[in-house]
Amino acid sequence: MRCTSSLPKLLSLSVAVRSGWSASQYNGLVQSHFSSQTSVFYQGQQQVSRHLHHSPVFNKSHPHPTELTSKGDKKPDHFLFPHHDLFEKVDKEARTKATFNKVLEVFIKGDVRRRGHIEFIYAALRKMPEFGVERDLTIYNKLLDVFPKEVFVPRNFIQRMFNHYPRQQECGVQVLEQMENNGVTPNTETKLLLIQIFGKKSHPVKKYQRIMYWFPKFKHANPFPIPTQLSVDPVDVARFSLTRIANDLDSEITVYQFPSTDVTESGEEVTHPHIVGIQSPSQKELLAKHNPSRPVFVEGPFPLWLKKTCVYYYILRADPVPPDQKVEEPYDPQRSLGYPLQLDLNLELDFGEYVDFDVEDLDEGPVFAMCMTSQNDEATLNQWISGLQKNNPILNRVPTLFRLDASTNTQQWIADTPSENHRPHTEKEETT
Repeated sequence: MRCTSSLPKLLSLSVAVRSGWSASQYNGLVQSHFSSQTSVFYQGQQQVSRHLHHSPVFNKSHPHPTELTSKGDKKPDHFLFPHHDLFEKVDKEARTKATFNKVLEVFIKGDVRRRGHIEFIYAALRKMPEFGVERDLTIYNKLLDVFPKEVFVPRNFIQRMFNHYPRQQECGVQVLEQMENNGVTPNTETKLLLIQIFGKKSHPVKKYQRIMYWFPKFKHANPFPIPTQLSVDPVDVARFSLTRIANDLDSEITVYQFPSTDVTESGEEVTHPHIVGIQSPSQKELLAKHNPSRPVFVEGPFPLWLKKTCVYYYILRADPVPPDQKVEEPYDPQRSLGYPLQLDLNLELDFGEYVDFDVEDLDEGPVFAMCMTSQNDEATLNQWISGLQKNNPILNRVPTLFRLDASTNTQQWIADTPSENHRPHTEKEETT
């Protein structure tokens, strides 16, 4: 308070009045006193105004300068995510593991504080398939190394209870989920990085523990594993696919035609597709016993997924034999030692026990052979049937009908009219 400093001046005024000063002298003293008081007031106001700060509400009430720009001056969307441009600047032909590592190094060395690291990691996860590194463990560890170290680790139980730095933990879990989807097993380096970044009781570390618990259990659960990288040769892919479909290890794979390209006299290029077929000895026996008066059908294509690769195959089949034409043949007990087709047991059974097996038989007709080709036309499949006639002479006397889909990518849809329940299936039939 400045009241104490003004008391001596008031006392001097009272003394001047008592001593009989003139009016001019008294007015000059009073003006000098009030001028000093006003100067002190303005100085104090300036000092107080220096310590005032604007409220965040005051800042929000005013429009941002970027909002005042016209629509024509609007910046592109990628300006909000500048890290996306680091991957876009790389040529599509040069997108390899080495260039992906260089982009990571450019970001790490660009800023010590690693500002915008979450947006950069999400952009890197989206671009990994284009660079061919979505199954590389070293790249995932280097991507986790982008996080700042020992910044997001909770210091007490309260921070740990309230999910310390949730956006960063969610981003770390997303990196581990992409590793899980691509079948990449983390290692010790991954665990050390997660502990150094988020702490031992964080969500990414728990996700790592779940992956390390389940992955070793299901690693060898599939008795027919599919290789990570399929062959580029379509003939090798067809051999591998038909072997997986066939239920007989004695099945024979025959390549009826290799893929090739010929140039005609007019200069046109003619591409010949590959034709690969498979047939087992039991299928040959069934085809030899087939009634020549009943036709056989070539149906397809049917899809077969090998991880992310889809191939199509065709089958040669016949309709089920009518019940009045069936001829029951005695079973050979030597054909199946582990599960015999006929059991003759002389045991005294109770009335509550059943002798027969409760098995539901569904006869869909026999399948005589299968094949794979890259063209969905009758001319190509005729070459397959011609190749089968060498080992199956009965096909020379049996009529063959083709039931082929118009396109492998067509989808069935339900009609809007109540009279039509389904769209009619396109079918082509031709006798050879």
